[in-house]
Amino acid sequence: MNASMELNLEEMLRIKLEVLRREHRDLDAAIHALEETGRPDQLTLRRLKKQKLALKDQIVKIEDQLIPDIIA
Repeated sequence: MNASMELNLEEMLRIKLEVLRREHRDLDAAIHALEETGRPDQLTLRRLKKQKLALKDQIVKIEDQLIPDIIA
């Protein structure tokens, strides 16, 4: 494989981070739309919120890997 075509770890993490952020925004929109229906299905709403929280945890984990530790 050509060296210029290979992605390094940081590039892969940045791509994964963008995908997770997009999924998080999509879930947020879905939750908002479901809440606007008047009588949302509480079980579905809870599942979507739990999934959104899990995505947020993954986003934070990747952000921590990309940002170097700075000792003050």
